[in-house]
Amino acid sequence: MFKRLREDINCVFERDPAARSTLEVLTTYPGVHAMLMHRLAHRLWRHKWVLLARLVSNLSRWLTGIEIHPGATIGRRFFIDHGMGVVIGETAEVGDDCTLYHGVTLGGTSWVKGKRHPTLGNNVVVGAGAKILGPLRVGNGARVGSNSVVVKDVPPDTTVVGIPAHSAQRHDGIELKEHRQAIAAKMGFDAYGLVKEMPDPVAEAINGMLDHIHHMDQRLQELTAVMGKLVGQSGQALPPIDDCSVEPIETGVAPLASEPSGDHQSTLP
Repeated sequence: MFKRLREDINCVFERDPAARSTLEVLTTYPGVHAMLMHRLAHRLWRHKWVLLARLVSNLSRWLTGIEIHPGATIGRRFFIDHGMGVVIGETAEVGDDCTLYHGVTLGGTSWVKGKRHPTLGNNVVVGAGAKILGPLRVGNGARVGSNSVVVKDVPPDTTVVGIPAHSAQRHDGIELKEHRQAIAAKMGFDAYGLVKEMPDPVAEAINGMLDHIHHMDQRLQELTAVMGKLVGQSGQALPPIDDCSVEPIETGVAPLASEPSGDHQSTLP
């Protein structure tokens, strides 16, 4: 027991730079308190002391804000940072060296008895507010982005984000990136201010429009060339797109009064 407690304390120092002393960890970290009480509740559960196990689990929830069903199987060096609002269901299984942040739910999607909660492999990190639902598996070394909703298996060493969660890896080819850059330069816009592993949904939508414009540009060039041959003229390149800006919409509301300048004098009605 003391060996497991020592591992829990050491993993806090490894994953939370705010931790300063062992006494601070033992007295002020609800994730450590929740794990201590869960081990007691889980042992009672395995020995068929079901009601007493549920009472210990419920007391832990009152004291820490973390709800772990006594039937859940938790691995070694499990760290819950902050912890408020974490819910782990009865048939959930968590591997070694996993980290959960506040607001995470390892929940079920069925009322049927049996395996209905997720299984997390080793070295899994689940961001704040993420929901992992159903008897799915999150592979070793996977990362789940904050506020994501995971409803299908996550391969090992994969980062998933979004609702529903999807892989954050990008698979754009070199040619695709080059034509996007060309179209973006032609339009006076750069849509590449984003991290490769974490694509911005707005940038993704703009990239889709750039792809569409690229195909339209190609077809229009082909159509111009064909029409030029039919009328005996050479095809002409499309003119460049000039700089443009969106003008504010006239609302009919008079602007706020400002200090009069030297050339104009305000008069009262």
